[in-house]
Amino acid sequence: MLINGKEYRSVWFEEGRLHLIDQNLLPFDFKTVSCQTHQEVADHISRMTVRGAPAIGAAGAYGMALAAHNAPNNQFRASLREARSLLLESRPTAIDLHNALDFVYEQTLKFIPDYDHARNVALLAANEFANISAEDCRKIGIIGAELIPDGARILTHCNAGALATVDWGTALAAIRMAHRKGKNIFVYVDETRPRLQGSRLTAFELEQEGIPHAIITDAAAGFYFWKKEIDLVITGADRICLNGDIANKIGTFEKAVLASEFKIPFYIAAPLSTFDLSCREGRQIPIEIRDEAEIKLFGGEYLSNPNSPALNPSFDITPAKYITGIITPKGVFKAKEASQKVQI
Repeated sequence: MLINGKEYRSVWFEEGRLHLIDQNLLPFDFKTVSCQTHQEVADHISRMTVRGAPAIGAAGAYGMALAAHNAPNNQFRASLREARSLLLESRPTAIDLHNALDFVYEQTLKFIPDYDHARNVALLAANEFANISAEDCRKIGIIGAELIPDGARILTHCNAGALATVDWGTALAAIRMAHRKGKNIFVYVDETRPRLQGSRLTAFELEQEGIPHAIITDAAAGFYFWKKEIDLVITGADRICLNGDIANKIGTFEKAVLASEFKIPFYIAAPLSTFDLSCREGRQIPIEIRDEAEIKLFGGEYLSNPNSPALNPSFDITPAKYITGIITPKGVFKAKEASQKVQI
């Protein structure tokens, strides 16, 4: 991704450390943090220093590599199990994290008791996961850009950009590629309460690329549908079930219903790591409930009645029937067929 004229990945490993762009500080301050232990990685995932399903998958993969590096030989297997469990608990809804942890864990265990080689394999496996994820997103961008007509007015929700992945993004990969092809596009950016990933992060990425856009409140989307000023919707996903149901940032479901009502195409863009072939339907997906303080406070100051409780589900489920198609590195498929198609 382009930030201040320089190319970055959101997650990268260098000189024995995992480096992350601190997304809690954007767009006002650009800083990176580094991790030397899997505990630090889990903490940064939980605090959303890094967020977005593919990005936390890659971060988790590197967390496992750090766990392998730090594990003593006589507790190697147990240390990896403990690290996997801790990292998995940091964000339970996104399946990419689960897939990444399993991939590194299984590759590493093959080489026990050659512990030094196993440690090297753990890092190689984490690099492989991150690089495949980035390449998947690049392909999504190429394929997705073909669905965007010249002059399109696009609604997106949350941040499904390069910050949410290793690079390129999912929904924003398609938008980015369409812009680079010279298409005249405009993006409506939902602010995405309560953490404002749209107004803070998506708007930041679009501004860095010079893509025309405007931030709108979450509740304003229906107004622009009604005015016929939205031509298509593209979002990312945190988990895709066998039947085509998807989990994504809270508020995605209502955008899908609005798109259906106004007969506007509604697309999901996701890499292969976001598919959960063990999950039959959306009701089986665990939904993360985050602290009510995210709703009630901003910058340490109350925005609401202090004594009233708040409910803060971080994700919702969009049934397959509302999804026009799922954009994957292997093509665009109907939601109910996508899980089978990506296995071919």
